[in-house]
Amino acid sequence: MEDKAINVLYIDDEPNNINSFKASFRRTFNVFTAESAEEGRKILDTETIHVILSDQRMPKMTGIEFFQSIIDTHPDPIRILITGYTDINAVIDAINLGQVYKYLSKPWNEEDIKNFIYKAYEVVELRQKNLQLTNKLMDANKKLEFLARQNLLS
Repeated sequence: MEDKAINVLYIDDEPNNINSFKASFRRTFNVFTAESAEEGRKILDTETIHVILSDQRMPKMTGIEFFQSIIDTHPDPIRILITGYTDINAVIDAINLGQVYKYLSKPWNEEDIKNFIYKAYEVVELRQKNLQLTNKLMDANKKLEFLARQNLLS
């Protein structure tokens, strides 16, 4: 797997965290960053993003609210929530409302983040392959139905 093919969006309102994330992962992944949910949405509208990591506590919109708001328009990216606070209600909401794949706490471990991104990307690839196979199966079924109708008419 060529790492650079994985597009990762990191959203955090703290510039130091963004700089740290970029410095840690820019050589491994295509890293896009945003300091707000609004900026993150603009990036999603213009780029193909595979994995989104978002801070939970941000001004205007929490990470969970952001994930919940993009479910209909951007269902494909895998979502990872990162927070410096332990709040069981946030974990529950992240899973139930934001369809979050993983919930991580700050400070994060570089190796853990890298592994979670790889695993999340595997899910993206499996979903894409599943869709392709489903489409091929539907096409084959249509052809079989056509042949069956032709045989009935003969």
